[in-house]
Amino acid sequence: MIGASIAGEVAPLVVSIGEPSGVGADVAIAAFTMRESEAIPAFFLLADPDMVERRAQRLGVDLVLRLIERPDEASGAFAGALPVLPLINRHMEAPGRLDPLNAAGTIEAIDRATRLVLAGDAGAVVTAPIDKKALYDAGFRHPGHTEYLADLCATLLGRAFTPVMLLAGPELSCVPVTIHIPLHEVPQRLTEALIVDTVRILARELASRLGIAQPRFAVSGLNPHAGERGAIGLEDAEIIAPAIALLRSEGLDVVGPMPGDTMFHPEARAHYDVAVCMYHDQALIPAKTLAFDETVNVTLGLPIIRTSPDHGTAANIAGTGRARPTSFIAALKLAARMAATERRHLADRLSSFTETFA
Repeated sequence: MIGASIAGEVAPLVVSIGEPSGVGADVAIAAFTMRESEAIPAFFLLADPDMVERRAQRLGVDLVLRLIERPDEASGAFAGALPVLPLINRHMEAPGRLDPLNAAGTIEAIDRATRLVLAGDAGAVVTAPIDKKALYDAGFRHPGHTEYLADLCATLLGRAFTPVMLLAGPELSCVPVTIHIPLHEVPQRLTEALIVDTVRILARELASRLGIAQPRFAVSGLNPHAGERGAIGLEDAEIIAPAIALLRSEGLDVVGPMPGDTMFHPEARAHYDVAVCMYHDQALIPAKTLAFDETVNVTLGLPIIRTSPDHGTAANIAGTGRARPTSFIAALKLAARMAATERRHLADRLSSFTETFA
């Protein structure tokens, strides 16, 4: 079962606490204190309640926690207390100081949150940032959060998934086709099939989870000036252009390959909904430059809805009260919107199926 049931309200959101030395707890606490003024959807934390309570004290926030045993207790508690589903593993509350002993709790939060969404007990997961180096030191072997979630879902459900990272912002939404790999590996890892699969997943889930029925895509080139007709590299003509032609033959609205230095100005952005880029920074630099505080990291291609703020752990300001919760709040709101849209989409499909065979 994916997400909440079709009937009734969408289940509350689950927040995995992320790296405890960072600002995950800070922005979650701030979002909770703004729940009325910002119309924050109900959520609960998968966290060490003692760590959250100590962080609130450090921040000078008079916070009431409600320990819950089941996710369905969260919505009723949310008006007056921050619901916390306690972790089995403990987290040290030491802002800015990494501790490999915290890794077990960080991974536990991600694992349990994923299982809750798959079971329909939570509508979506919003992940607070992790520190990959801290997890690597504890034996974590995945390139990043996104790839770990894909492998976890594959293990739990017995089939592979292709994760697609969408940076969704008010002015620009971008997708990197290749994600957390060294830049020198991009030309070898970039294939026509990968580009086609990425855009197909985007088209499907922009409709089912974001309500964009006929999205417009602009696909970037890999090389300067999109290869300058072969003068500056052959990948644009030999890999990217054939992928675009195939996607257009399937009826998708796709243009490109477009030079990366001219596709992000306001006039160009007016002609597409999502920019599909060839590597991580080609997508994330313009997205974060235009709207760092409002952009949300969304993982598509998985059987769960997952959003995250677009910033890192910001451990240097954890516990100081300087962390802005804007992106985290946007991630909560987008997760709730996606869960509701998916529920309506499933209901429409069920109604259509029922009418067909009535």
